[in-house]
Formats: sequence, structure tokens, C-alpha cells
Amino acid sequence: MDKQQLLDRRYMRMARIWAENSYCKRRQVGALLVKDQMIISDGFNGTPSGFENNCEDEDNVSKPYVLHAEANAITKVARSSNSSQGATLYVTASPCIECAKLIIQAGIKRVVYGENYRIMDGLNLLKRAGIDVVFVEE
Repeated sequence: MDKQQLLDRRYMRMARIWAENSYCKRRQVGALLVKDQMIISDGFNGTPSGFENNCEDEDNVSKPYVLHAEANAITKVARSSNSSQGATLYVTASPCIECAKLIIQAGIKRVVYGENYRIMDGLNLLKRAGIDVVFVEE
């Protein structure tokens, strides 16, 4: 196993641990943005700042305003002095199409993910945009 594969596995383990911060019951997702071997941002799925920490309604359906882990990491880096241009995103579940659009616009060049989301549109869009997409098993 080469150095990049070892780093990918380590950052994915960290993203899985970060997912534990999510209050969502159906699925907890974590994300880390890494550039030059430094974590420049992080995120997990949940409600916007200042909202209640319940992600699902009484029917166990995700509320429409729940933010995905990738969106949280990207918006968090946007509020900092860091740039996501050329960064790698580590995310525990493959991105949906909405997050894929944010990833492309944020200049992220590589996405490493740990499990497939039920809809593959996001991964297909990332590949079409020339973003390096890597699956890392546990």
C-alpha cells in the first residue's frame, strides 16, 4: 500500500469518527476537507446553526433543510481564510448530485468516499467534471 492509500484510509477513519457528531438518526455522515496534508475544514450532516438538532420529522423523514456533511464542510471553509481549490474531500457516503455541484464549484479536485449512496448521480457528475473519485472500504 502506498503513502496516499494509507493517508486516504486514515482520513476516512477520521471522517467516520466526525460523523458521530451528527444528531441524525437515519444516517450519520462526516466529511473532511484536506489540502497539503492539513485538515482545512470539517462537516457532518445536520440542521443549520441555531435550529433544533432533530434531523427527521415524526415520520422519520429527513427535514428538507438538513445540510449534508459536504455542504457543511464547504460552507465552513468559505467562511475561513482557507481555499478549497485543489483540496481532497473525504466523505463517509458518496455525494448526492446537489453536493457534487458544490464540490465542483468549490474547486475540489479529489473525492474519497466510504460507502455508496443509493443514487449515483453525484458520483457520475463528479467524474464528468474530471474530479478524481476514489472508493475506500473500511
